[in-house]
Amino acid sequence: MKLSPIGIGLLIFFFFPLYGLFAQTTFTDITEESGIDHYFQVYEGTFGGGAVAFDINNDGFEDLFLTSGTEEDALYLNNGNGSFKNIYKNSGLGITKNFVTQGAVSADVDRDGYRDLFITTINTTDSTNLIPRAKNLLFLNNGDMTFRDATTEYKIDQLNSFSTGPSFGDINADGYPDLYIGNYFLEFEGTLGVLKDATIVSANQTAKGYLLLNKKGKYFENVYEDYGLNHRGFGFGALFTDFDNDGDQDLLVNHDFGYKAVPNFLYENRYPRKSFRDLSETYAMDLKENAMGSAVGDYNNDGLLDYYVTNIKFNLLMENQGAGNAFIDRAKELGAYSFAISWGANFADFDLDGDLDLYVSNGDLNPNCTPMGNFYFENNNGKFTEKGRATGVNDYGVGRGSIVFDIENDGDLDLLVVNQKPVQDYPIVSTTRLLRNDQKGGNWIKVALKGIKSETNGIGSKVEIVIGKTKMLREIDGGGSSHLSQNSMMAHFGLGKAKKIDSVIVTWVGGKKQILLDQNSNQVLTIREIEDRKPLGLYVLSSVILVALLMVFYKVRKRKSGKIA
Repeated sequence: MKLSPIGIGLLIFFFFPLYGLFAQTTFTDITEESGIDHYFQVYEGTFGGGAVAFDINNDGFEDLFLTSGTEEDALYLNNGNGSFKNIYKNSGLGITKNFVTQGAVSADVDRDGYRDLFITTINTTDSTNLIPRAKNLLFLNNGDMTFRDATTEYKIDQLNSFSTGPSFGDINADGYPDLYIGNYFLEFEGTLGVLKDATIVSANQTAKGYLLLNKKGKYFENVYEDYGLNHRGFGFGALFTDFDNDGDQDLLVNHDFGYKAVPNFLYENRYPRKSFRDLSETYAMDLKENAMGSAVGDYNNDGLLDYYVTNIKFNLLMENQGAGNAFIDRAKELGAYSFAISWGANFADFDLDGDLDLYVSNGDLNPNCTPMGNFYFENNNGKFTEKGRATGVNDYGVGRGSIVFDIENDGDLDLLVVNQKPVQDYPIVSTTRLLRNDQKGGNWIKVALKGIKSETNGIGSKVEIVIGKTKMLREIDGGGSSHLSQNSMMAHFGLGKAKKIDSVIVTWVGGKKQILLDQNSNQVLTIREIEDRKPLGLYVLSSVILVALLMVFYKVRKRKSGKIA
């Protein structure tokens, strides 16, 4: 017997409350009490939306920006007590009401010490464009909780497109964050709400992405072809990530309809050369799937970054086998597979036991709208157990982007998932949910980076901690993570029972390393990049040479003056 959405809803309402009597939830839905009141309104169907966690006023608490599609976006200021205030109206972001917003990402574009905001769009809200496309939007942070529109100043207004996922990364290690933008359509005439495989693939309207080089904080230049990127596809964005541990940022590109059109790509950054090299087939990362988003993390603590790629029905956990070796999909073997339509994904040590767990947000295509609960995969010695219901994260809204951040700075990671408003009748209230982590876990440490030569927040840098024989690795998120979203930029580690950390090792983009020894747990550790200096030996040698030259010069002058025979 096939149940209607209403029938499924009745099962959810009647069964799951009973389930809660026998299972202790570890996440608490605090959406209403926190002041979050949001949903994503689709434009014709299915696409969007994203969220960003970023500290807009440098008060130590991470704030939130949420895209809303055809509705008014939201900018939530973190009050520091678990609640938020929507300050969008006076923020200077009002122009976004003229656009159908999709994804968002943040970085310090002009290196003034404040996080700026970039937003992708697919159309204008006046619907005057027969073919959906519009300019994307860049807002610079004024430092007073307001932003100014810098789209034209930074030459972004010249790029009209149907854009989805943005991502910041520093591809040339100059300290200025560059930008990749995934574009979905070059051209599409029709209704987005009734997209089908045959309709999209036969349209043959795949689009190139954008690779925007930050020109010393003054403007962006599209260097897509110049850097050797020539692919087209139904782009859902990309991740800047150092998959080969060589100190520069590579690029993992996600494509929808990869099994019929264009698959995913893995590009090696050839820095200091100004180019990327396609190694997709070499590393078996030319994934032929509907790639909605990605999560990056070293789930097995072997020092190599692994990638979880969401999909329709069967998500992939691509385990890194080291330089020159193909990645292996271990999702089914390790218990992290799914039978839902997945979008966002986040690796995080939610239970503070020293390994990375995994959250996955699910949601049907809109307007199909069959309820699908979200997943929580608990990591136990490298294998995963799905505990969405038991932990209280199995929201049945129409999920899209999801992010992790620490709401109240108590040391554990909380969750936010952007939900779409259903186009058709739906048995569940589908609004964006904020879930507070109330698990009784172990010790922790959070590491915040302050770049001097590097990007000011350390985007793309790696942080490794060592406790005895255990090593844990994190990469500072520049966005493109999850689905059209960006997690906290702090490197977060669960430590279990450990109260001391033997060493904290930072590898800044470009390869420079910095080490701190003997650190305490349960703290926010801020690491300021050490400026490049000449080694002491060079200074000593230079001084000796200088003194010798001065002595020779002095003797020559004395001889010429006749004072020395």
